[in-house]
Amino acid sequence: MRTVIFDLDGTLADTSGDLLEAANHCFRHMGHGDVLVHGQDAGIALRGGRMMLSHGLNRVGEYDEQTVLSYYPMLLEAYSKAIDTHTQFYPGALQAVEYLKTSGYGVGICTNKPEALADQLLSQMGVRDQFASLVGADTLPVRKPDPEPLREAARRAGGHPDLCVLIGDSDTDRNTARAAGVPSVLVTFGPSGDDMAALEPEALLHHFDDLPDLVADLIGAAA
Repeated sequence: MRTVIFDLDGTLADTSGDLLEAANHCFRHMGHGDVLVHGQDAGIALRGGRMMLSHGLNRVGEYDEQTVLSYYPMLLEAYSKAIDTHTQFYPGALQAVEYLKTSGYGVGICTNKPEALADQLLSQMGVRDQFASLVGADTLPVRKPDPEPLREAARRAGGHPDLCVLIGDSDTDRNTARAAGVPSVLVTFGPSGDDMAALEPEALLHHFDDLPDLVADLIGAAA
């Protein structure tokens, strides 16, 4: 089976609002108030919890690696308690997923979000069953851009790892697909969309309505 594997944060859904709120919870605990700004810092949020903490501490002139490490568990706990307050799927994302499935493709997720949190988010938003596989940052001993999580996501979705395409929003996704020897499609509607063309993916995605045709062109029609 041919498979379409999606990144989650910044690709399928805009999770930045809830991530930023979790980081600001930590900064308030440190006595800094809300350091990160909704909207403005969305791109930072989608790079992960440690990046948010590092960036915020640099902003207030108090960066320290140990502080980042010590507050990261607090961030994860705060995020898990309010994981879907602001999160929204991008227009057409779920419809594209359903269309790909009915067309015969296996569909899965490969994310650098911890697996339990990714599973929680998808479950609370009522869409976990739409994805045949879910490989997170801690599912395997390695994470993206190592190619093995992508390959495993394809296998768990019922496909061959050489017959997949990765839909993502970052250099991490581009490098993961390149290392796996498969095509990547990078979305242009996320916070870093203007930077995606410079990464030279096999295709750019401007709206999910265009995804089925791109997938067919890149890996062929499903059996």
